[in-house]
Amino acid sequence: MIWADWQSCSSSRKELLDPVQSQYKEAFVVVRCSYKGQTFSRCVFIWVDKDFAIGRGLHQGYPKKLGSMWQTRPHAFPQASPSIAPGGMFGASLAAGDRRLADAVVTLREESPTNGFVNANKMAHHRVFPNIDGPGDAFSELISSGAAEFEGGQAWTGDAELNLYDSPNEELTSLPVQEVIGGYFQQIGVKWNGGTSLERLDG
Repeated sequence: MIWADWQSCSSSRKELLDPVQSQYKEAFVVVRCSYKGQTFSRCVFIWVDKDFAIGRGLHQGYPKKLGSMWQTRPHAFPQASPSIAPGGMFGASLAAGDRRLADAVVTLREESPTNGFVNANKMAHHRVFPNIDGPGDAFSELISSGAAEFEGGQAWTGDAELNLYDSPNEELTSLPVQEVIGGYFQQIGVKWNGGTSLERLDG
């Protein structure tokens, strides 16, 4: 499960001068899957706090919904921020529909050569638009996508606590958490410029 505090923009970068158009937060759950023998990552649940992020999610095949996400932000000075160093503690929470769905705490322990498996594989998602006048889909496609460019700061790993909470309107707790093996923290920059159609499924 990932919490992200994003700043995004188009190639013109004009959104950066009007931050309400560029900044948003999200929380999402990624699992591994396979297609024709190739391993992919797949986002099965995702919440965001801005409408433009939902619009982009429709294009990319992410099942985005509105929610409220918060996470501890790092800062160069320690008066009201943890250090990106051994012992630094970062918290995060997710709520939707007036109910808390998840929270987590990561305590950094040491530098890590990776930030987990999330960015190790391309994503595989369905893009589906149901028929307006009956059963079936007007458009259905399996796609893969990934970063066209990626830069990342030093990744850190540490101990993690994760709690999931029941909700009458969400299914997050349907995913069994058998063991929390650790947590990661990393600051990254990515560029996305499309994807690849793997299979058309609408006939």
